[in-house]
Amino acid sequence: MTIRVTQGMTAADVLASIESIAARLAHTQNVLASGKQINSPSDSPYGTARALDLRAELAATKQYETNVGEAQSWLNVTDTALGNISSLVLRARDLVVQAGNSTLSASDRADVAAELTQIIDSIKTEANTQYAGRYVFAGTQTTTPPYQLGANDTYAGNSGAVEREIGPNVKLQVNVTGLAAIGGVDPSTGQPTGLLKTLRDIVADLNAGNMANLQGADLKALDDAHDALLNQRAIVGARSNRLDGASSRLSQLEEVSMSLLSQTEDADMAKTLIDLSQEQAVYQAALRAGAQLLQPSLMDFLATG
Repeated sequence: MTIRVTQGMTAADVLASIESIAARLAHTQNVLASGKQINSPSDSPYGTARALDLRAELAATKQYETNVGEAQSWLNVTDTALGNISSLVLRARDLVVQAGNSTLSASDRADVAAELTQIIDSIKTEANTQYAGRYVFAGTQTTTPPYQLGANDTYAGNSGAVEREIGPNVKLQVNVTGLAAIGGVDPSTGQPTGLLKTLRDIVADLNAGNMANLQGADLKALDDAHDALLNQRAIVGARSNRLDGASSRLSQLEEVSMSLLSQTEDADMAKTLIDLSQEQAVYQAALRAGAQLLQPSLMDFLATG
């Protein structure tokens, strides 16, 4: 059976072809304007899903980077406070050595005791250091100052760990407790411990004129307490180094994810310009060809009108 191709069918085919070419041209123009090869999910369902995954990975990586920066700031504040306390301990040691000199009068020893008492308050002031409104030496009770100035050395914090998530399922403790750093009265036992106990004992020996302790046991106890303080500072330093490594890895991961996202989403602008030029030429050619095909039909229609 012979199928008769009418002028109407020919016109419909020509128009459909022109519309298809125009749609491709419009898509290429959109790609050029946005700089993206994916402007809607229909452009590439797989690419769209891949881009969503990469954006989620990037968001997580940036959050970890924020956590690392916050943790590093916390540790920097802690390290500064521990350094200041260490300097105060060294001053206290000089005073103990001086007080161990038997030529000092009772009045001189009282002056040394008074300065040591001031040093104790200065140490507790450093231990009440805050970062972003949180007490860094209070365990997880970060809204409560861990120490009171004056004669009460009771530690008001706890032994809880303050942690920051610095990677997928990777947490790092950022805090050092005041009890571990400088001691005080342990609330769980009611017993005085650490650096604060040692300094209180030294003040008591000064007031009592106990030269034997000042020249021996007190100095050793102070050195031991200082070593414990320095050990906590070393822990802070090790954690800071770990954060440096984590920061470097996260920066690399962010760079890789950004590159993959660009490869997935971004258009090749040079290729897009070539495609645009070619499609414009094809579109113009299609319009001319369509005009030539459709013109006789129009003339026939006019002739029979």
